Amino acid sequence: MSKYDVTVIGSGPGGYVAAIRCAQLGLKTAIIEKYNTLGGTCLNVGCIPSKALLDSSHHYHDAVNHFEKHGIKTGKLSVDFKQMISRKDEVVSQTCEGINFLMAKNKIDVFTGVGSFKDATHINIAKADGNTETIESKNTIIATGSKPATLPFIKLDKKRVITSTEALSLKEIPKHLIVIGGGVIGLELGSVYKRLGSEVSVIEYMPTIVPTMDKMLSKELQKSLKKQKVKFYTSHKVSSVTGNAKEVVITAENKKGETVEFKGDYCLVSVGRRPFTNGLGLENAGVKLTERGQIETNAHLQTNIKNIYAIGDVVKGAMLAHKASEEGEFVAETIAGQKPHMDYNLIPGVVYTWPEVAAVGKTEQELKDAGVAIKVGSFPMRALGRARASMDLEGQVKVIADAKTDEILGVHMIGARAADMIAAAVVAMEFRASSEDIARTSHAHPTFTEAIKEACMAVENRAIHS
Repeated sequence: MSKYDVTVIGSGPGGYVAAIRCAQLGLKTAIIEKYNTLGGTCLNVGCIPSKALLDSSHHYHDAVNHFEKHGIKTGKLSVDFKQMISRKDEVVSQTCEGINFLMAKNKIDVFTGVGSFKDATHINIAKADGNTETIESKNTIIATGSKPATLPFIKLDKKRVITSTEALSLKEIPKHLIVIGGGVIGLELGSVYKRLGSEVSVIEYMPTIVPTMDKMLSKELQKSLKKQKVKFYTSHKVSSVTGNAKEVVITAENKKGETVEFKGDYCLVSVGRRPFTNGLGLENAGVKLTERGQIETNAHLQTNIKNIYAIGDVVKGAMLAHKASEEGEFVAETIAGQKPHMDYNLIPGVVYTWPEVAAVGKTEQELKDAGVAIKVGSFPMRALGRARASMDLEGQVKVIADAKTDEILGVHMIGARAADMIAAAVVAMEFRASSEDIARTSHAHPTFTEAIKEACMAVENRAIHS
């Protein structure tokens, strides 16, 4: 029987990062993945393929709507959707192959099969050929991720009523895509197909889209997507979804209590994700779950069984790839006897629409509800020379600082390259910078990041360009 210091179950961005860090720290490491490719949801049917389609559709949208203004004559454009999907698959394949390389480089043993606990220190690996192998592990990290959630009355046929997984590999561009859920995934995939010519309708139960983000971001993003002719139906409670081979019919109740009907050829159910722990045999090891089906952990991401840890989407907190990766490193270093640090308040959130949306720290409403005295500065993207040069004028950056200490408590931005820019805010807040610190820091001109500096200057009502 093979013996390991650490075994990781699941090879997503939490699992494979945890395995690599364990190996770097000199621990004999194994990783178990039930699918034939490593990388989990993020690399195979999540972050990477969705961004590939977002980029492809953005190029097309830009060519149709902006190239002529730039003096670029393109003639009549068309979409080769099959090629677009093929390119997406190539990106996924290359990325997953990169994980294989990293496993070999770090001398990590990879087992393909379904891992389940025989007891707290032994793991059975059920393979596709029907055979089972058992390994022994001093420590185990559970990183099995999540699956798309649905509503009890919705039957996912995965043909017309689909999840994000199927939306990434459609055979045709929908005529009318109805999205149930105005969160990150629904808006990103809705954006892809809107740019490619679909009619897109978003039905959201809450009064605003991306309801957990700062109200400014929700308002600005909805305004921007409406300009792109995405239709929104907020404060609508879906009551039924029925479909046949050609059509899907959705009924919902609006805020007045009236019944509204929607018809389309595809319905994307995007109402969040649920922790995936099926088949792990947690009961054999004695690992406890919470009422929400998450694996219960302490501040060290240790379960009630001291040698078993859990990270990523199976534990509490935001279901984000980079959060899982940070937790993977954290647990690896904890097992190795180090004292790692992790601040969940500084895990950024991003929506990869265009304009992009990104945020870190507390929202204005959260701080007001907590009774924290604050001061706020904001700066419009359209005031930037770089934004005018690229025709990316929409959006703004908002900086929230403590009224007494000036420490930055939250940064919320919408605009071109916000997904990349948010890292600057995370670094600043990790070192507990004040708005004055950033205001006094030179930013290259012309760049989009100047908006962060100007927003910090605006905290004290001294922005230069607005």
